[in-house]
Amino acid sequence: MIGVGPVLRQERIEAIDILRGVAILGILIVNMGLFSLPEGNAVDSPAQRLILFSSQEKFKALFSFLFGSGLAVQMMRAGARGAQFLPLYARRLGVLFLIGVAHFLLVWDGDILHDYALLGVVLLLFRRSSPKTLLVGAGALLAIPMLFFGLTTYSAVTGHVNPPVKEWITYENGAEADGTSDDVSDTYARGSYADMISLRASELPRDMLPDTDDAYVLAIFLLGLYAGRRRIFHDTLAHLPLIRRVQRWGLMIGVAGNAAFAAGGSFNPSPTSVAQNVGRLCLVVAAPALMLFYASSLILLTQREAWRRRLAPLAAVGRTALSNYLLQSLICTTIFYSYGLALFGKVSPSLGLLLTITIFLIQIPLSVWWLRRFQFGPVEWLWRSLTYWQRQPMRLSAGVGRQIGAGVVT
Repeated sequence: MIGVGPVLRQERIEAIDILRGVAILGILIVNMGLFSLPEGNAVDSPAQRLILFSSQEKFKALFSFLFGSGLAVQMMRAGARGAQFLPLYARRLGVLFLIGVAHFLLVWDGDILHDYALLGVVLLLFRRSSPKTLLVGAGALLAIPMLFFGLTTYSAVTGHVNPPVKEWITYENGAEADGTSDDVSDTYARGSYADMISLRASELPRDMLPDTDDAYVLAIFLLGLYAGRRRIFHDTLAHLPLIRRVQRWGLMIGVAGNAAFAAGGSFNPSPTSVAQNVGRLCLVVAAPALMLFYASSLILLTQREAWRRRLAPLAAVGRTALSNYLLQSLICTTIFYSYGLALFGKVSPSLGLLLTITIFLIQIPLSVWWLRRFQFGPVEWLWRSLTYWQRQPMRLSAGVGRQIGAGVVT
């Protein structure tokens, strides 16, 4: 039997790596506010509203979509090589979980990697589902957050919150967790590194409990798996009519719904604010819609040779997405937390957006430079080596490094 190995450079799909590179930028745009400002910071600037409209949840959705499509790609590659897929993918998720937990405890409590690893186990249950079942499942899962925000909207309109709904809101907001938002902000602004680790360790068990956001992410996983099963990225030309329809509908639904969300002005809606709750309810559908508009537009651009060349450096960021994601956390926590430059709570959203662009403009040439010399990003190399329990070759052979491959990494 032929063993399954890491995805080779020549096997990669460039459009997916470009999308993943764009997702890395979008995730930093959103995360910058989480790194730099106290939780629950009120919207008070055009920059914040722009981020709410254009980025909030869209690039996390894109990352989730690509994670789901990556499962389909890896299943097809394993099948083509006659390899057993399930044990390999289970080890892959296990290593990703450990990397995510280390990131959560040692660097930043906004980690999504351990969540993806846990939800990836659930995703495996759908790996052989028909495309129709995947779409129905995604719709059913999206109905869960829609129900929740529908109830919070009803409570805001009527001014009456039933005890079960109140308990659900309390659970989703994590209000039962120890400590207050002010205590958390004070720890990151003035506490020691040991204090931060202790705080994050106390938050981790609560963070692993299921909530409506998990249902939302799993729904996007299923949409990505659907795209992978239909081989949309493998045969883009055959699916151009579908991609264009997705682009049109994604734009219309995304703009309308995200305008309502940005007008509400908050990601975590207040139980008493009608505007915030209506906006958050709209976001459940509008964020995936605008994400699909972004993704379909980029895919259509990659059908043109000139645009493929322009976007190629983003593929390098996408191929090293895991390393770049963790690097962003290291850079930003060093800038904002007390053990670094201690700028927590002192940087405006507009300045934070400028800082985001600066960091990403550094990551692009850094990623290109790295991949001219090495096959994988440093954390990707560790991930693969632990997954296969064998040290993977790191350096490129002479001549190969002059080309930037394209790819699929989940």
